[in-house]
Amino acid sequence: MRVAIVGCGSRHQMYRNALTGPYAHLHDLVALCDTNAVRLALSLEAAGGKGVRGYDAAEYGRMLAEREPDTVIVCTPDFTHADYIVTALEAGCNVICEKPLATTAAQLQRILEAQVRTQKKVTVTFNYRYTPARTQIKEMLSLGAIGEVTAVMFRWSLDRVHGGDYFRRWHRQKDNSGGLLVHKSSHHFDLLNWWLDSHAVDVTATTRRVFYTPEAARSLGLEGHGDRCAACPVIDRCDFALRLDEDENLRRLYKDAEDADGYFRDRCVFDPEIGIEDTYLAHIRYASGAVCNYSLVAYAPWEGFEVTFVGTEGELTHRHVEVHGIFGGTRPAGERESMTTTLHRAGYPAEVVEVASGDGDHGGGDPLILADLFAREKAPDPLGRSADHRAGMFSILTGLAAERSAASGKTTRVTFDGLSE
Repeated sequence: MRVAIVGCGSRHQMYRNALTGPYAHLHDLVALCDTNAVRLALSLEAAGGKGVRGYDAAEYGRMLAEREPDTVIVCTPDFTHADYIVTALEAGCNVICEKPLATTAAQLQRILEAQVRTQKKVTVTFNYRYTPARTQIKEMLSLGAIGEVTAVMFRWSLDRVHGGDYFRRWHRQKDNSGGLLVHKSSHHFDLLNWWLDSHAVDVTATTRRVFYTPEAARSLGLEGHGDRCAACPVIDRCDFALRLDEDENLRRLYKDAEDADGYFRDRCVFDPEIGIEDTYLAHIRYASGAVCNYSLVAYAPWEGFEVTFVGTEGELTHRHVEVHGIFGGTRPAGERESMTTTLHRAGYPAEVVEVASGDGDHGGGDPLILADLFAREKAPDPLGRSADHRAGMFSILTGLAAERSAASGKTTRVTFDGLSE
């Protein structure tokens, strides 16, 4: 397979390293493409030559024509996905796309029409499906461990290290990311759709920004902060500071690349110009009849999630404490990653289930999804972990419906063609 990658930020490294490392004997990485010449040059250097050519984003069409990739991997900012995907499909390429597939219903419609017209394949890399512990939950539910699932309580917590990072990057504006209900929650809504083998039909939601605000900065003694961490007068007393010089990868990818496009990776998390919320609650009704109470908080004291499934024959609860990533700020000393699963059947004592585990990032999910994408021999997939464009669309439509509901104060119905109140 001939592969091109568009977008040379942090996330693309997983795919590039797989294609130039363990899967290099099976596939050819033929092109890299980015808007930023510095990041593009860094990625070309890391790729080690081997016939890989670099292209500016303005040359994307020429890249497709000259390098003739079979597959394009899209790792660009969310709002640009649809343009790159549609162009690749029209050029006869299959597409692998980072979540979220797009940020608006109109973009989803464009992708759907192009996929139908070209009949090429679109895969959305929902790596959380591949985490062994999440797969184990899917298997237990599919086997009827708690009977018919009737209700779900799903709480996702981003701590002030990981959560705060969304408020300093390009994600901080909805025009770029769709907001956290699209960018981040698309992972969670996809898990729910997959676990329940269903999709949302209506959503009622409330959203607020209560922590990453100028008022919060003042209450924390950070009045007079700058608009970015570099040269900020209060950086030495700020628990949210990101010092790009202290991390070699971030310095090379972002600080050294600022002059190429003016993008600052270390914007202040308390900037009054931030356009996304940090607190989300939603009530979701599914086509299966199940209902879900969902919450996402981006300033929690811990990182991870807890989900409880209520069924006609019992309850299943899974909790994952996550500790990962370099995002600036500090975490409490001694935190450790942990996962627990408890099954409580009606009429029986609760039992602790031995949690399936794996090595690698995202709870062991990243190596497994890479193998599914690039290995010669595909592992059996009886639980349908591989996600197509329709799965990507339904995950985003849930978030868009929640955004619409929060803005209107009304329940929003989800349809594949769009949204209605």
